[in-house]
Amino acid sequence: MKILVVQDYLRSGGTERQSIRLTRAFAAAGHRASLLTFRPGGALTAELAGLAHASLTRVDFGLDWFAPGLTRAVAAAAPDLVLCMGRMANCYAGFLQSHFPRAAVVGTMRTGKPLPFLFRRSLRRVRHVVANSAAARATLVARHGVSADRVTVIPNALVHPPDATVAPNPELRAQLGAAESTLVLLNVAMFRPEKNQAGLIELCGRLPPDLDWQLWLAGDGPTRSACERLAAGRAFGGRVKLLGLQADPRPLYRAADLAVLASHSESLSNFLCEAQAHGLPAVAWDVVGVGECFIPGESGLLVPHRHEEAFLGALQRLANEPETRRRFAARARAYATAAFDPARQVQAHLDLFARLVAPAA
Repeated sequence: MKILVVQDYLRSGGTERQSIRLTRAFAAAGHRASLLTFRPGGALTAELAGLAHASLTRVDFGLDWFAPGLTRAVAAAAPDLVLCMGRMANCYAGFLQSHFPRAAVVGTMRTGKPLPFLFRRSLRRVRHVVANSAAARATLVARHGVSADRVTVIPNALVHPPDATVAPNPELRAQLGAAESTLVLLNVAMFRPEKNQAGLIELCGRLPPDLDWQLWLAGDGPTRSACERLAAGRAFGGRVKLLGLQADPRPLYRAADLAVLASHSESLSNFLCEAQAHGLPAVAWDVVGVGECFIPGESGLLVPHRHEEAFLGALQRLANEPETRRRFAARARAYATAAFDPARQVQAHLDLFARLVAPAA
């Protein structure tokens, strides 16, 4: 099978990482798989080694929607199936299905943000849609009128599954000034408004003054500088650590105590899935799909969206109940390594693709 994965730009987000990982896995399974991006370059360019990849332009004009020569590039690839990843690629998905009716074009629903008109139109035109959470599928059916039989739920896979080193990482804690007794809260995500790292900083600033805590924020993006100014301007005593983009965040997972997410928009958080696989209990606001990243009440605490007091209460409960944290950690590892297994995700895609291209064979 010839599979073309389409993504606008290789920024450092979870969807972009999934695009690269899936393309590589499809090729490893014996298919002719390639990745097509609108823009060249990006934070994840170094991860393309050994992967069939092309960009529509040689010069980066900084425009995510700009896709000159898209039909020509797809025609040259002559795919049996096109998998569109990300909002901009999905805006073109219906257009591609109309121009290449013999190919199966698959859209994806991987966001909790409002969908642009072209994205919504594509949902009605593509052969099928993959949603990465049951909540996203429900949104497609109830809000966008996509028939349930045209949507398949395939969760995200672990991009950074636990490696052979599963022991805690006291050396990193020491480097960042965290004592054994310090409660280390971790968030790994792109710095975007909807990820709300600034709100998370403000929330942690309201924790009891006698609680020894640190907040580690890993990632990069347009709101990072504002968060740096916020952290520097408040009397946090160096408790907020902005660590930048981490090519491999696993050392952070092994050094932290809790995974925290105060996002306003998600579909299925790659960060929470990976943190759970590494045994980090979660505290997160209840937005679309987040409750499927862990087992509320068993491996983490899900609190109402924007309910700041409930979020703070959940943090303080886990800070004061180390036995609960240990119990949640064991449940988290078992759940996440099974639910977000990479081989399982790849096979689910390939099984779906085989069904979609069979009528045209």
